Amino acid sequence: MSSYSDMKERHEQEINAFPMVFAFSVKQFEEGMAKLGLTPEDTDKVYKFGGTGGFYRRSDSPALKELFDRHEKETQDALDGDSTGDGFIFEMFDYELSNHEYVVSGDASYTLDMIGLSWEEVAASKKLMRGLKKAIAVQDSRRQDYA
Repeated sequence: MSSYSDMKERHEQEINAFPMVFAFSVKQFEEGMAKLGLTPEDTDKVYKFGGTGGFYRRSDSPALKELFDRHEKETQDALDGDSTGDGFIFEMFDYELSNHEYVVSGDASYTLDMIGLSWEEVAASKKLMRGLKKAIAVQDSRRQDYA
């Protein structure tokens, strides 16, 4: 099993390597369409990411779905493989608490939102609760260093 940060980095690299582009001007749109092997008039051959300026070829849609499904399965398998919450689950919470500035805010809600978990889901799982409590304790000790 890979660590959470290793898995996250690998997933990010795979997404960044996927043939999608972002455009915030006409020129960037034209360049992006060319990068995808399309002309600016081929708008019927792309899907847009809602509100992000991103788009990708419609023909690549099954591959993108497979990529996201595989990432979700790998993450779920890693969560399932951590029977105590002291391994992958702890790493996940610790990484994301750090990434969402828990030491500044003291609020884990942003982390849970990012991970896609509710407080109710965490509370219903002994291993999720254990991993979160352990990560918060580590973050709180770091927070003391800032005080």
